[in-house]
Amino acid sequence: MLAGVCALVLAGGISACGGSGSSGDSADGTTTIDVWLMRDSVSAGFQKEFVAGFESAHPDIKVKVQIQEWDGIGEKVTAALASNDAPDVIETGNTQVAQFAQSGGLLDLSDKIGELGGKDWLRGLAEPGAYEGKQYGIPYYAANRVVIYRTDLFEQAGVDPAAIKTRDQWITATEKLNKGGTQGIYLPGQTWYALAGFIWDEGGDLATESGGSWKGTLDTPEALRGMDFYKELQALGKGPRDSDEAEPPQAEVMAQGKVAQIISTPGGANVVIENNPELKGRLGFFPIPGKTADQPGSVFIGGSDLVIPAASGKPDAAFTFVKELTGDTWQRKLAQAMSYVPNKTTLADAVASDPGTAAMAAGAAVGRATPNTPGWAAVEAKNPIKDYMTAVLTGADARTEAAKASEAITGAMKSGS
Repeated sequence: MLAGVCALVLAGGISACGGSGSSGDSADGTTTIDVWLMRDSVSAGFQKEFVAGFESAHPDIKVKVQIQEWDGIGEKVTAALASNDAPDVIETGNTQVAQFAQSGGLLDLSDKIGELGGKDWLRGLAEPGAYEGKQYGIPYYAANRVVIYRTDLFEQAGVDPAAIKTRDQWITATEKLNKGGTQGIYLPGQTWYALAGFIWDEGGDLATESGGSWKGTLDTPEALRGMDFYKELQALGKGPRDSDEAEPPQAEVMAQGKVAQIISTPGGANVVIENNPELKGRLGFFPIPGKTADQPGSVFIGGSDLVIPAASGKPDAAFTFVKELTGDTWQRKLAQAMSYVPNKTTLADAVASDPGTAAMAAGAAVGRATPNTPGWAAVEAKNPIKDYMTAVLTGADARTEAAKASEAITGAMKSGS
């Protein structure tokens, strides 16, 4: 089922990887569709179960799944969309859809939104799946950051995590935890996804569009308030000001036993325990608190959408596949099998028994994605947001640095469009 030879023959062209041209209608009337799914997005067990269930429910459609690597996938998909031999369904990162839609290589699925239950889609998957008012990407699954905390340190400090509903309450609790050699929170200075959430909570954004042009907006009053909160929170620990959560890996820092909280996907807890088995049973989760108690804080939603190339010769069969995999039945199974957030807010109960995923789902309901423009990839390539954060945390004037970073964001988006 998996086309492991694809990487070996990629240099020979997309057709060597078994695009739609290699599979068609057979003599018995069945249609075979080629599907690209990403490495580790589903387990081998779930993939086998879904394909068997799908083919049983739709005996006229056969499915060939090829597993793709994230590294270099943008160039590979771009080449496939420009060829006459594209696969029929492609899993793509939610923030990549605009880049692929811009080329005209994706099928417009706007008229299918109602049929797919689109009114309940997670905003952070649905919005980046659209481009210039048309829906190309269908929300598949989501993941986002939560707070991972030490239950024993919270208890010793007299802090009830269930009572932390607002950012002010979070600061007060973290101040209590930040004593006696314990860091209240380990928050590296360049964790820009967390900053984005604080900016969104204030009503700001990283960039906005006006008259067809995109402009960096870190220097708005709302965005500056988000940075102010980040600075206040970051000071309640010893996180480096000039690096992100990967340098050093923050889960490994927490495993050393002197950190009360980190901001991470729930999977970070597994890494903590792997590095320090004594912390098993001592980690908990809660959503990143919001500015007010009525809802959690905004978070950046990562995850995937499913798209159908315009060059697919079997769009009806491809859509049937997409409809099944993103439908309620299989979304519930996927969420439980992979600890993902389902693609609809109405399915959050599917992960209620998993504390980490349940915390993710609560945040995902108010989650967002980065600015929906093909030019945003150029921003992340240089990432002036990180340099801006370090400058402010080391004493530079926030307004001045925000204006410089906003100008850099504007220029990067213009060059990357």
